[in-house]
Order: sequence, then structure tokens, then C-alpha cells
Amino acid sequence: MNDDLYSLLVSLDGVRQSPKHHPEGDALFHSLQVFDLARRASDDRVMWAAALFHDVGKAIDSSLHDEIGADLLEGLLPDRAVWLVRHHLDLLKEPRGTRRRFLGAPQLKELESLRRFDLGGRDPRARVLSPDDAFAILFAGDGAQLLEP
Repeated sequence: MNDDLYSLLVSLDGVRQSPKHHPEGDALFHSLQVFDLARRASDDRVMWAAALFHDVGKAIDSSLHDEIGADLLEGLLPDRAVWLVRHHLDLLKEPRGTRRRFLGAPQLKELESLRRFDLGGRDPRARVLSPDDAFAILFAGDGAQLLEP
């Protein structure tokens, strides 16, 4: 288990979010829900990683969490996962511009998927994995390659 990644994830425990947008509670509970949705919809472990770590920057600054999170994940996850974390709010902040900028590119489909998982991870009654179990699933078998340069 990568200690730096694990520390980033569990730092979300107790990080409160706006009840208007996140009725599910803290950022860790939300991130574990988003991971589970990604895992059920895809076998793409890079997407699973982006889903699990998309909000790690919230432990430092909620308003800049996309940029901060991506910076924290540089060198710890594949570039594609870091890119998804950095851009996971683009469809919220600038939907038309984002769709225009990435029209026909695979990145748009990935951003749309991550956005869908993010929006779906807001159930206050959801059952989620523990951080330990999420890590075990993410990095099981071939998932260990996520940590290779």
C-alpha cells in the first residue's frame, strides 16, 4: 500500500462539505461512494483511481481542491488520473467550453463519466468500503502497476 496515497485519502475523514451540494457528509464518505460507482461502471483502474482521489485537495482548500489535489497526486498516480482530478470540475464550471474544447476527444467521455460518478456519490445512507478495502481492490493484481512510473 502506498503510504502517501493512503494518507491523502484518509485526510478527507471529517472534512465537511456544503450540505446543499453534499448531503452525504464528509469528503471521505463521498470519495468512497464515487469510487464504488466508478468500479461498478468500468474495469478501468485509472478511472477508479481518479474517482477515489478526485477530492483529496479538499483537505487543504475546498475552493481550489481540483488543482491542489492534482498537484498532490503528481508522481503518485498515472498522468491520466492526475489529469482527470485536475479537470474534474471543468464540466461544472464551464460546461459548454469544456465540451467544445474536447469535442471528439476521449477525455470528454472520461470527464463526463467522472462527473456522473461525482454527482452520484451523494447518498447519506450509502454503504461504502473502508479506505483499506478500497485500496486493496484498487491495487489488487494488475492494479499494482498504477504505481509504476
